Amino acid sequence: MSFQSFPHRPKQPGTHCPGPRSRREFLRAGMLGMSGMGLSDLLAARAFAGQASSQTSLILFWMWGGPSQLETFDPKPEAPSDYRGPFQAIQTRTPGIEICEIFPRLAERMDKLAIVRSLHHEMSSHNDGSIELLTGKTPVVPDPTSTARSDHPDLGMITSRLRGVRRDGVPQYIGIPTQPFMTQPAYLGLSHKAFVTGDPSVEKFAVPNLSLAAGTDVSRLGERGALVQQLDQFKRGLDQSGSLEGTDEFRSAAFTMLTSPAVREAFELERESAEVRDRYGRNLWGQSCLLARRLAEAGTGVITIDALAPIPGQPVYFSWDDHANAQNGWDLATGMKLRAEHMDPAISALVDDIHARGLDKQVMVVAVGEFGRTPKLTHSSGCMGRDHWPSAMSALVAGGGIRGGQVIGATTSKAEYPTERPLKPQDLLATIYRHLQIESSHAFLDFAGRPIPILGDGTPIRELI
Repeated sequence: MSFQSFPHRPKQPGTHCPGPRSRREFLRAGMLGMSGMGLSDLLAARAFAGQASSQTSLILFWMWGGPSQLETFDPKPEAPSDYRGPFQAIQTRTPGIEICEIFPRLAERMDKLAIVRSLHHEMSSHNDGSIELLTGKTPVVPDPTSTARSDHPDLGMITSRLRGVRRDGVPQYIGIPTQPFMTQPAYLGLSHKAFVTGDPSVEKFAVPNLSLAAGTDVSRLGERGALVQQLDQFKRGLDQSGSLEGTDEFRSAAFTMLTSPAVREAFELERESAEVRDRYGRNLWGQSCLLARRLAEAGTGVITIDALAPIPGQPVYFSWDDHANAQNGWDLATGMKLRAEHMDPAISALVDDIHARGLDKQVMVVAVGEFGRTPKLTHSSGCMGRDHWPSAMSALVAGGGIRGGQVIGATTSKAEYPTERPLKPQDLLATIYRHLQIESSHAFLDFAGRPIPILGDGTPIRELI
């Protein structure tokens, strides 16, 4: 079964076109394409943007579902048993800093890592919390059903818009294996959605429409039915009045992406040695982290690793949403052990590589979810879990020129609320934007013509810069 076939992943809603518009107005208003993210959608509107001048990158390990702060980076070994959870804390390479025992490799690399323990906000549903973390915008009306979609673009879409199309065809925003489903490009235009790769751990991995053989005759590209169909559909959606200038330009850009050596090589994981691929882990997260490193080296601005995936042979999904679940015998301890077996070597190998390859200033790595979990354990027929808790959450940061071996902020003895250096998602985003050399006060016009700043508030975390 393919990853995309799992029913829990909501689809992006369609965008209705109210009628004929000018070409420039149509692009600006975000009405590109009617079938989601395609090559032409990715490239068409970006033709108006300049070449990216910055080479810094972000790799976001997006821990959708809400990872427990106690079972990751803010353990409380002295708390009562119904708070501290099933695992012990272990010392890290940096004296005085402890993390959960299921991450021994990360503990060995604490001198290259920073932990932010005092993040907090007020959104307790998955989509609202995700929107807050990824866009920096607080939903006006909270949606407890977690079906909300963002009214504002996320950090990858903004990076794509401001950096513009690269001459070598490498996309500025890439989602591995998919993109966060609750964010939309809104007034930036659909061309700034992430380019989605699929699962890089599958045998003979190849990104759709980027798998041309090196010797393919460029003159035959026009015969590729899928690509031509995408481009023709794009033309029909954009050109309601019967004329469209620039179609050849957009088609040429798509062909450039298809034939670009930089694009093709960035996605070719087989160029890596077996030893390197094994070190990351021959699984979705391991190969995703390795691919993300290659894409950052190639110049992609933002790469998200959607840390939500099916577990082979398990009846539940591989999110971080660890409620006690008596129906299938799944609980917090089971889930965290299995995730750590994949995440610990993958992130550790990524951190090692960005330092060994001289990328530790160019590439920032952030691992975070949309909220934390309730400090007190819940129980159901022998299963333990924790519920949603936005009042305290942790993030792991590496690279980007940060000083490693430090913890920023602190929470209460039971990981309930920040007690030192309380920080909000907007502060973390401001730090990321600073690394990406994006001015977070920059404003875009929304559909009503109102200026919307990238961040309404938020200050870069001084300890990280």
